[in-house]
Amino acid sequence: MLKRISSLFGAQDMTQGRPMSNLLRFSVPLLIGNFAQQLYATVDSIVVGRYVGDKALSAVGASMPIINLLLVLFMAIATGAGIMVAQYFGAKDKESLSKSVGNALTLLVIASLMITTIGVTSAGSLLRLINTPEETFDMAKSYLTIIFGGILAAGMYNITSGILRGLGNSTFPLLTLLLSSVLNTALDVWMVSRLGMGVAGAAIATIFSQGVSAVFCLWKLNQMKDIVNISRETILPDKKFVAQLLRLGMPAGMTQAIFSMSMVFVQSLTNSMGYRVVTCNTAVMRIDGFAVMPSFTFGMAVATFVGQNIGANRMDRVAQGTRDALRLSLTAATVLVTLLLLFGGTLIRMFTTTEEIIALGTRQIRILSVGYLALAVSQVFGSIMRGAGDTMPSMWISLITTTCVRVPVAYALASMTRSPANPNGAPESIFFSLLFAWITGAVANYLWYRRGSWRSKSLVKHPQPAEACEA
Repeated sequence: MLKRISSLFGAQDMTQGRPMSNLLRFSVPLLIGNFAQQLYATVDSIVVGRYVGDKALSAVGASMPIINLLLVLFMAIATGAGIMVAQYFGAKDKESLSKSVGNALTLLVIASLMITTIGVTSAGSLLRLINTPEETFDMAKSYLTIIFGGILAAGMYNITSGILRGLGNSTFPLLTLLLSSVLNTALDVWMVSRLGMGVAGAAIATIFSQGVSAVFCLWKLNQMKDIVNISRETILPDKKFVAQLLRLGMPAGMTQAIFSMSMVFVQSLTNSMGYRVVTCNTAVMRIDGFAVMPSFTFGMAVATFVGQNIGANRMDRVAQGTRDALRLSLTAATVLVTLLLLFGGTLIRMFTTTEEIIALGTRQIRILSVGYLALAVSQVFGSIMRGAGDTMPSMWISLITTTCVRVPVAYALASMTRSPANPNGAPESIFFSLLFAWITGAVANYLWYRRGSWRSKSLVKHPQPAEACEA
């Protein structure tokens, strides 16, 4: 029984069987893991909003773009380590695999020290820079300081769980993530509602829970001595492996840095509209995190499906998988849009009891609802290209829609909607800009997919008739 459960979350051959079944089977553990990951931030927000108040929820929301911006080093290390682990593991090169893992862990510790130093010493200045409302400034600074003080725990969990997945063990990281989510929820309620620790309690709960998960993942990694050896020799910095890791990881890190910087600009505009708008946006984006989950999950699934089948010279299955993935993604998005339109206000009430914020949040959710259909299309076609090895177009489309579309549109709409009631612009401008960016991204990804250049980007070259790839 345990073997069957483990196989559900392990590697699978997507070149055989029905594409729809392949995609669903692959998506289940991803959805569970993504749900648990999103639960972290959502539980923090619900507990803080309900037990402390709107200003506290606003403080947590104002802190997130800064946290994401300073975590780009982790993104670079995780990406580089994941590629190296997968390749050396596939080559059965235990020595290089061990040095890759050891050097990744060493770089993680160095990066954590840097992020902690910058984050703790600059928390107040960074919050001032993005116009954090005075009513929430002290709480936001407290939250940021604690998160950055314990950032090693978060980084260690994310890196070690990624390494385990690269080694073919997806079950253990998922179990530790579920454990961490349950622990975080219990600690949140206890520290915030029972001990009255406010946003500081939520931050401590998050760091402690991730620390527990990191310890378990490190323990599991250390038990796999037949595959990888973590020792004094392998953790010593090696120029070759450090250079490889940074070369492979920095493009992803730079992309994430640009994304995060654009979100800082949007957050600055949001902060200028007052803490109630920040509170509302924080609640809406927590709900949005769950709403986008199916689209991103099916996108990850179809990328793996396309990669395997192109490698196996099964372009007929790529076409069928594309159609099935689009059906799955659009069906899930339609169900979500219906639920959000019916119960958007009820979901916002989970975070706050302030009627003004609930009404605004309900309007914001309705604005975003249509965008989930566009996002479903964008993720499927963008992921097909990534799975085929054509990674640059989808990366540039994402960067352009985020930095060159969303940010300028948000500021333009805010400028055009200024009024005595909203001197810095209507709050709806924030989400109309996101909706516009999603639609632009969907159109661009579809057009580039139809262009067809992705068909020739495979690392494994096969002669292919062009018509076989049409979806």
